[in-house]
Amino acid sequence: MSSPDDFDAVRRDPDPIRRGRRATTLMSSYQQRATELARLRREAIEEAHRDQGLTYTEIATALGITKGRVTQIRSGAPSRERAFFGIGPVHVGVPLREGTDDRMRSYIDAADLATQEDVETLLGTLALAAEPFTIPPDMTTAPEGDVVVICGPKSAPIGAELMDSDPKLGMVRDNGRWWIVDKTTGERFGSPLGDQPRGHGDIGYLSRRRDGDRVIIHVAGIHSPGSRGVVHYLAYHLPELYQQTGDESFSLAVRCHLDGLTVTGSEILTGPHPW
Repeated sequence: MSSPDDFDAVRRDPDPIRRGRRATTLMSSYQQRATELARLRREAIEEAHRDQGLTYTEIATALGITKGRVTQIRSGAPSRERAFFGIGPVHVGVPLREGTDDRMRSYIDAADLATQEDVETLLGTLALAAEPFTIPPDMTTAPEGDVVVICGPKSAPIGAELMDSDPKLGMVRDNGRWWIVDKTTGERFGSPLGDQPRGHGDIGYLSRRRDGDRVIIHVAGIHSPGSRGVVHYLAYHLPELYQQTGDESFSLAVRCHLDGLTVTGSEILTGPHPW
């Protein structure tokens, strides 16, 4: 969270390169907060109209602006579901994998990269700035601020730790297959991609948690298409999901349908389960 002290610290920084970098970071933070304030103002106007029965003319008078300006705010400000991802900027991370060839080069899986790009596109529609990063194999904690972690429990400790701290859903490996498991009932959900003949679908996990003043989104597929299926679901159903869950912490599982590796449809398999 930026503060006046951050602003003054940038002004006093004697190193021009570091000062420029810090100014760029702070500008992004200020811009995201200005956008969030616009969303909050729009939501306040709608709440006053819906819950207090005020006309938009009365609201305009109370706010000291014109009715035309109220109309502009209602049509131009970001939608309320923007808050699902926090305030922004949003860090979007995917695993950095270790190669198995002679050179042992690290790499980002193409499917993970596609999911990362899908998330960045979705964030863009919500006027949220995305800052991509890679998750090294030994990473245990998420970076500061709002974050989307696209990582299963086998890829890095952060994926396992986030999953373990979910009181409702988790992932287990049994007989060479991964399953999403309901920790309350013990019910397990397996991916069609693990069946023979191979099914045309996959499943993925999603959790959203409020961690102090930030939001952590965790996405993990049984296979890579499952993660992309979760993002597909959010892209098409975020308004209704946010209306149902609000600012609460929860988890759910998504089933997606595939044409090759292209996600053609998605729906909730179980959840959302509030924490």
